Amino acid sequence: MKIAITGGSGFIGRRLITYWLGQGHELINISRSSTKNIPGVRTVTWDELQSNPNQLGGLHAIVNLAGESISQRWTAAAKKRILKSRLSAAERVAQLVAHLDPKPQVVVNASGMSIYGTSETATFDEQSPHRATDFLAEVVEEWEQAADLIRGPRIVKVRVGLVLDRKEGAFPKMALPYKLGVGGTVGSGRQWLSWIHIEDMVRLIDFCVQNEAIVGPVNATAPHPVTNKEFGRVLAKTMRRPNLFPVPAFMLKLIFGELAVLLLEGQKVIPRVLQQHGFTFRFTTIEGALADILKK
Repeated sequence: MKIAITGGSGFIGRRLITYWLGQGHELINISRSSTKNIPGVRTVTWDELQSNPNQLGGLHAIVNLAGESISQRWTAAAKKRILKSRLSAAERVAQLVAHLDPKPQVVVNASGMSIYGTSETATFDEQSPHRATDFLAEVVEEWEQAADLIRGPRIVKVRVGLVLDRKEGAFPKMALPYKLGVGGTVGSGRQWLSWIHIEDMVRLIDFCVQNEAIVGPVNATAPHPVTNKEFGRVLAKTMRRPNLFPVPAFMLKLIFGELAVLLLEGQKVIPRVLQQHGFTFRFTTIEGALADILKK
């Protein structure tokens, strides 16, 4: 296949590119800067595409992973950047698709599980209602609305969960207290963590590109979410470290501000669409995922 990727230099994007290069696909990295070169991948800038979009003729798919990191203190300026980066990327993809002939068969647009809001009791699948109850939920709601403006191809909106990887993403920061021997339950411990191993994250994007029956939202989470308390118990056992030092909610709020909501609240999300279409997860339990990540 011939596939264009935005956000190819990011955490998930780099792993996806490595996976697809190994499968022999032709990849094009769409970037704001021509200096973001990736070995084995042709890079084109948005400015170059604006003057000549047809250089992407014959695309099978576009995967849009672009967006400012949410792992920062949510100042008013940061919130604006986080939202604008996602809306701008989706709008640029919509404009690009409008000028392509023939059009790509599918556009996979990143989204987030935060769209469901937070709950300690509810279970969410792709058919669950969602309403904007906090900043991240509002961002994802608008992000998906922007993706809906892409006309022509099949649109898949991948609602990404907590992606687990040994070196990148949130996991190294979550594991550090345990590594230092001071790990423990965060907040109440009852908040849900809907997680996914990085290998399954990459494989499910490929699955969504190739499976023509998949349209609309797809929860990118493993089948068995866990509470924060259970996650900490398994992590401590896997690392052979204590799990004795709870972190109170007020401390996290002092350190992280509004960003603390990512650690103190959550949602129990089930990947119903992937299950219905026969996707096989390599890592279905947190025990298996953490054992694999920490052995490397």
